[in-house]
Order: sequence, then structure tokens, then C-alpha cells
Amino acid sequence: MQIRTRNLYLIPYLTWILLFVVAPILLIVYYSFFNVDGQFTLGNYQKFFTPVYLKMTLSSFWYAFLITIISLLIAYPTAYWLTKTKHKQLWLLLIILPSWINLLLKAYAFLGIFGTYGPTNKLLESLGIGTQQILFTDFSFLFVSVYIFIPFMILPIYNALEEMNHSLLDAANDLGASQWTTFRRVIFPLTLDGVKSGCQAVFIPALSLFMITRLVAGNRVITLGTAIEQHFLVTQDWGMGATIAVFLIIAMAFIMMLTRKRK
Repeated sequence: MQIRTRNLYLIPYLTWILLFVVAPILLIVYYSFFNVDGQFTLGNYQKFFTPVYLKMTLSSFWYAFLITIISLLIAYPTAYWLTKTKHKQLWLLLIILPSWINLLLKAYAFLGIFGTYGPTNKLLESLGIGTQQILFTDFSFLFVSVYIFIPFMILPIYNALEEMNHSLLDAANDLGASQWTTFRRVIFPLTLDGVKSGCQAVFIPALSLFMITRLVAGNRVITLGTAIEQHFLVTQDWGMGATIAVFLIIAMAFIMMLTRKRK
């Protein structure tokens, strides 16, 4: 009876997975075997392994790696500080609030902040540095991307730090371990699952960015997400766009395997 009840509860979950995960992936794989004229071909996969698309793939991984590393370097000490502060719930709310704002609105906000007549350049002028071209640069792209993704890095690390057995820290201190040794040998290994979850939550969506590359980076940064958008909306070559998406899905699955929790 319990097994039958459990199977009934699984029906909505399996239906959701089939309709919104398996079916879209199969549809993408199906379209990847057709060219712009609707003819069956393997040419899309051959084209993907040309220098242009391989360079684009390396660029996507490089920028996703930079966004993830910068987010981690900022998020870990922030999450650690949050566990020590009194008003941690308030600070957590302030960190989460920006993620509720529409991504497009945040991108347009930074167009004004980093613009020629924006507050950033006004500050630089007051410091005697002068007006600088901040928009449409790698710096602006990385800055905005980190700003958008950093809450998804902070939260899992914060949860891991909160769940950590703090008596182990007292034991390390009693045994004469320095603060650095305690962090390296106790704190970081115990929070590694939170770090992996945060890296997964940042790296995977960073691979497929396209809106920020257009608005903030001015198409100076070309990623796989940008190429998919171009093929589906501009060139109407759905087959090539689907082929890039197939390799993007494979890359994401590989990242999820690397960052999965180990028993």
C-alpha cells in the first residue's frame, strides 16, 4: 500500500520532468540534425568543430570561470561574516532582494550607472581621473554578471557554514591550530558542498549569458548564449542554434557531475 501511494505521488513529478526537461532536450536534439532549408544533415556538428565555434566555446568557459571565481572570492568571506553578525536575517534579505528584480531592469540600470554621464564617471571626474569608457568593456560585463549571480553563491555557502558543527572549531583551537590552519583543515572541507552548489548555480547560467553581452558588453563578449540567440532570432538557422544548445547541455551536465555531492 505504501509503495502504491509513493508511486502516485511520483506521477506529477515524472510528468513535469517529461514535459519540461526530457521533451525540450529531445526537441533540441531533433532540430540539430536539420539545416536552414529543413533538410537532414550532420553538417551542423561538423561546423561546430570549426575554429570560430571552438574559440567561442573557450571564451564562454573562460568568462563563466572568471565570474564564478570572482563570485566565490567575494561570497565566502561575506557568508562567513553573515554567520557572525547579529542581524543575519536582515542582511540576508538585503542580499536576496536584488535577485527579485527583473534582469533586464538591472542591466538597464547599469547602463546609466556606467554611462558617460553616469554617477561612476562623475565620481572619477571629482577624483581628477577624468571620464572613462566603462560600458562595453570586459570589466563592465564581469562586474554586472558577478552582481547578478553573487546571491546564488552566498546562500549555499552561508547554509553550509550555519550547519557546520562549531564544536570542531573549538577542538581545533584546543589543539593549537592557527586560524589559517583551522580554515584550511576544518572550515573549508566541511563547507565544500556549499561551495560546489554555489559554483554550480553560478557557472552553469553564466555559460549561456546573452542579454548582458549585448546591453552591457556591447557584443564585445561573444558567448554560446549569444550565438544561440543569433541563430534562432536573426539568421533563422535553428539547426545550428540547436546544435550549439546540445553541446551547451552536455557541458552543463558535465559540470553538474563534477560538482555533485559525494557521500
